[in-house]
Amino acid sequence: MSVTDEVLRANETYARNFDLGQLPMPPARKLAVLACMDARLVPSQILGLKAGDAHVIRNAGGIVTEDALRSLILSHHLLGTQEFIIINHTDCGMLTFKDEDLRLRLAQETGSLPVTPVAFHAFSNLEENVRRQIQKVKSHPWLPKSISVRGFIYDVKTGQLKEVAAALAAASRP
Repeated sequence: MSVTDEVLRANETYARNFDLGQLPMPPARKLAVLACMDARLVPSQILGLKAGDAHVIRNAGGIVTEDALRSLILSHHLLGTQEFIIINHTDCGMLTFKDEDLRLRLAQETGSLPVTPVAFHAFSNLEENVRRQIQKVKSHPWLPKSISVRGFIYDVKTGQLKEVAAALAAASRP
């Protein structure tokens, strides 16, 4: 049995006991979270959230990509979120390579040079990356300056969040 088959069986059990069909579309806590896709991070557990509390946007590295910005803009303007949290983490795979090296490797392995993705957004410093992501959100003209944008590093060994100082984030322009 494949993993997909296993999770489909689990979904059958979940659906039999499902009782969240009445949750409203806007998140109850007016919160949007952008986090890395790493399987060791479970944002709802890390942040003590329940279903319906927040929008959770995930991608490799917790990067403010064009698509993440699209989601944050929609989350705020159409669904009322007032606070954004960005979560990166220790022992991140994005720290282990450089974009150009990966692009070259993939071209050699596949014999192809596709147009996208343009960037993989690898980084070498967690705190600096979090600061850069905060600044990308704060500087977007379609997001109000009043919206709270805070960044954190999750420690995969201890489960703790460490905030990246907002003052440093404001001082560190891309």
